[in-house]
Amino acid sequence: MPPLHRALPALRRIRLANNTFQQQSSRLGLQHTSRQAVAYPLAHQIRWQRTASRSEGEGQPTPSEPAPPARSGSKNIKYTSESYPQMQRDSRFKELDKSDVEHFRSILGESSSAIIDGVTQEASNEDLEGYNADWMRKYRGHARLVLKPESTEQVSKILKYCNDNMIAVNPQGGNTGLVGGSVPVFDEVVINLARMSKIRSFDDVSGIFVADAGVILESADSYLAERGYIFPLDLGAKGSCQLGGNVATNAGGLRLLRYGSLHGNILGLEAVLPDGTILDDLSKLRKNNTGYDLKQLFIGGEGTIGIVTALSILCPQRSPAVNVAYFGLQSYEKAQEAFREAKKQLSEILSAFEMMDGQSQNLYARASGAKLPLEEEYPFYCLIETSGSNTDHDSEKLNTFLEHVMGEEIVSDGVVAQDETQVQSLWACREGVSEASQHWGGVYKYDLSIPLPQLYDLVAEARTRFEESGLMSKEDEGKAVLDVVGYGHMGDSNLHLNVACRRYDKAVEKVLEPWVYEWVAERHGSISAEHGLGLAKKEFIGYSRSETMVKLMKQIKNFYDPKGIMNPYKYI
Repeated sequence: MPPLHRALPALRRIRLANNTFQQQSSRLGLQHTSRQAVAYPLAHQIRWQRTASRSEGEGQPTPSEPAPPARSGSKNIKYTSESYPQMQRDSRFKELDKSDVEHFRSILGESSSAIIDGVTQEASNEDLEGYNADWMRKYRGHARLVLKPESTEQVSKILKYCNDNMIAVNPQGGNTGLVGGSVPVFDEVVINLARMSKIRSFDDVSGIFVADAGVILESADSYLAERGYIFPLDLGAKGSCQLGGNVATNAGGLRLLRYGSLHGNILGLEAVLPDGTILDDLSKLRKNNTGYDLKQLFIGGEGTIGIVTALSILCPQRSPAVNVAYFGLQSYEKAQEAFREAKKQLSEILSAFEMMDGQSQNLYARASGAKLPLEEEYPFYCLIETSGSNTDHDSEKLNTFLEHVMGEEIVSDGVVAQDETQVQSLWACREGVSEASQHWGGVYKYDLSIPLPQLYDLVAEARTRFEESGLMSKEDEGKAVLDVVGYGHMGDSNLHLNVACRRYDKAVEKVLEPWVYEWVAERHGSISAEHGLGLAKKEFIGYSRSETMVKLMKQIKNFYDPKGIMNPYKYI
């Protein structure tokens, strides 16, 4: 513990910052809109629940997510086939006709929500746009048919027909992916699982949760919250993304530091293979040491060897005591020191440690109009969350940590959330960066694993490259690049490098690629920490995987999908 004469001024600074932050929250008029105010210890666990949720019984559908909306200006999104002219449609794949649509109708029925048909001209391009274009406005396909099955059996019949007739398929969840993996390239049939939204069962003793792949992540977490449990995955896109898509991309997110990856939490899967075979491995057992663990191939498989239709996952108890703090720091070295001290002093209650550079916070404030929590600006910021079972015990540990990092001048300033409104406000500073980065027209996103001591060096070097290239300016509208920002999960050595731009430009891509991947490979990192490969990183897998590994992956793909109909043109 630091000497008392150093600790007391530090805590006074925290109290002063808290008072200022509370006044800001009051001035902004932040209100609880969807539920009554809850005691602070439970605040973070139900953040981002945008509308009041009703209790969902087992076996009942969760509130269904509306169809992915066609984004404003989506017609201005360049077709992927035009952006990648070297990529040609596989001539083996059949072009859809009226007989195909009629067969799919015989499987799905006449429900107007089951099929969006542009083959027979019943659906307009606007109806299809939300399924063809990704939310980053970077990728856009030519799909003319969207199928929305409501059961595993329907998925099986659809895939069998497609496989028999050489019809290419694009599996799709909430379409929140960041590497072009969730939208078609050419005219693949989109199989969207939004209608498969039933929670099948939950055991409140073991914490084992079983649900359809189309359940929205936020709906699953809200369902579990009402029963004292928590879904072990949390994402900024939780209000739109689906569990099946989370599994297919092996999504990481904000809770990985505490609860680990989906590879460890998922107990079983139900999936449909390309030939229509249903793989029923929906185990509820934590121990099952009988042969190859095949479900792991589908976790992170991005829909290339089959479609996940349901999952069984182990969910932990929801922590009754949660604290969130937001700090300003003078350097990345100080951020590393703060992380080291957090692991040492907060240990078992540390549930998140997020790092954001000053540029990312300024970008968020500029795009959203929000006021940042701290009065002064700092080169770096950290957000820390603790989750435990005893409020008094956790508060004592947090206070001891604050005394130390402030007294030793590791942290320059900070605030601690006092209620749910402030918890949401602090987390928005981290989760809002991703969308803010594309506010001015587009964003080049890189999701990377880099050894922690070198993690931020890439951002600084990328910024220098754009300054020297003459492509970047915060004010000059003629420059393609607005700014380069870095943020991410420091607890997982996961950096998000975002190049915020006014438009997508090949000159910008030439500055970034393959330089970014070469830089990461030289430091033995990974070119994709949690977003997957999709289309964006398919050609660069060699920077993270050996020739032997890639060869084995292709063998797996060819074994499960010999005709290559599943999510073609992507992954490997």
